[in-house]
Amino acid sequence: MRTDHPESRTVPEQPTAVLRATLRRDQVAGWFRPAIDAVAEYLRLHGIAPCGFPFARYHLRPDGVFEVEAGLPIAVRIAGDTHIRPSSLPGGHVVVAWHVGPYEQLAAAYAAIDTWLKAEHGARTGDAWEVYHDLPNRDPRHWRTEVMQPFSLENAERDLTLTMSGRQA
Repeated sequence: MRTDHPESRTVPEQPTAVLRATLRRDQVAGWFRPAIDAVAEYLRLHGIAPCGFPFARYHLRPDGVFEVEAGLPIAVRIAGDTHIRPSSLPGGHVVVAWHVGPYEQLAAAYAAIDTWLKAEHGARTGDAWEVYHDLPNRDPRHWRTEVMQPFSLENAERDLTLTMSGRQA
């Protein structure tokens, strides 16, 4: 397993086609591949080519259940249907950590992001998403995943403003 040093980027908002579900932790792994396959089939039937790698975005609710969105980036917004929905990944500042290895070890990438945010006085501004760069039929030791976390440096910017105005030593 390898998690590279996180880096910050600015990314544009990205239209996506997704399948959404509410799942328990033990249901997520088995749901992801069929969800991506369903989105890919919808796009194929509508003559739309994905313009990037599959992704998943998870929102953990207070009751321990995940609101999950899995899909593919696209160049244009779709109408969707009763299953496949239009969505988007947010634009703005993100901190990115690369993970090489099985998905079960992705916690190291999230920990690296948390360490980076603490060191830079950053704060999360939404749910992270994972971008999967390899097909799951490859050796899991070599799977490459980007974890992307939206953030802001509002506290750092506020502190700098206060310092420059002479209010803080």
